[in-house]
Amino acid sequence: MTVSSARPGPRPRAPRTTAARTPGPTTPGAPSYHRLSGLTPVLTVRCAPPRRGDGWLPAADLATRPEAVRELIAHDARQGLARYGQPLRPDVAAGFGLHRFVWPVSLLFTLPWFLERRVPLPALGDVALRRRPEGVELTVRPAGFACLPDDPAAGSAAGPPVGSAAGSAAGSADGLAVGPGQARTVADERALAAALRSALGAFLAPVLTAFGPEARRGPRVLWAMATDAVVEGLWYAAGLLGEQERARTELSALLAPGEPLDPAHPPGTGARPALAPAPFTPGAGFAPPAPGDGGAPGTERSRASCCLVYTADPREMCAGCPRVTRR
Repeated sequence: MTVSSARPGPRPRAPRTTAARTPGPTTPGAPSYHRLSGLTPVLTVRCAPPRRGDGWLPAADLATRPEAVRELIAHDARQGLARYGQPLRPDVAAGFGLHRFVWPVSLLFTLPWFLERRVPLPALGDVALRRRPEGVELTVRPAGFACLPDDPAAGSAAGPPVGSAAGSAAGSADGLAVGPGQARTVADERALAAALRSALGAFLAPVLTAFGPEARRGPRVLWAMATDAVVEGLWYAAGLLGEQERARTELSALLAPGEPLDPAHPPGTGARPALAPAPFTPGAGFAPPAPGDGGAPGTERSRASCCLVYTADPREMCAGCPRVTRR
């Protein structure tokens, strides 16, 4: 499905030449969003306040207005009827709607991390979405961001680094809240990855809760669905950028299985490595190298969740469906 239809060790720093940065606290993610919007008509991202009306849906509505969730699901129900010639099961339409929300919205976080080594920190109230036949449009209001110590904007926000004991008690509950355009410095790459998981998880959690009754799935399955959308979104974008193999490697490290983080040993302190904790499903699901291929990594992945598309058309089955690949 797309928007339209063992513990990692230290790894080399990703190149930063793919998205230019300017010194100081700039709009986080803007270079990455601009670059992606220029490569595909499927997704357009603008740095602007959230919009309402004319098809726009403020993301915060999904957490506060049950009717907004139902309206989004109804959109996918209509598309399903047009495509398959029969009504989708309500829970299947809800699963489609959730995937088609998380897939593009997660790129607001993951793409700047991948290209700029910056993690924007928007809240639900900073984002709006509009789905049109030609693709998805997003607006995101500039917010603070997490970055590495060698970032030109490092230190532009007062307060301790993300992941420190003091930082976890400041700002928001996860210690990531900073003002618009401000940078919160983290200790290293592992801490930045932990900041990405924390920020994206906090953003998605209320949306998944809102979709749960409609999708008739429990938290574990909902987070598996979110994990699939996050991985597939960045992998798709990286393919457009000619960096799909790097995305495969970095997503595998980002979601590598491991023990949950110990709050007494924050990421980046050197006490323990920052591993992939719940709620995301451990493992990005990429296939290992096939025998006899010279060690080249596989390009297929095994999904963590089933989208149930086969209930609409028994002839259809997603590539990497867990009903086939994760037995």
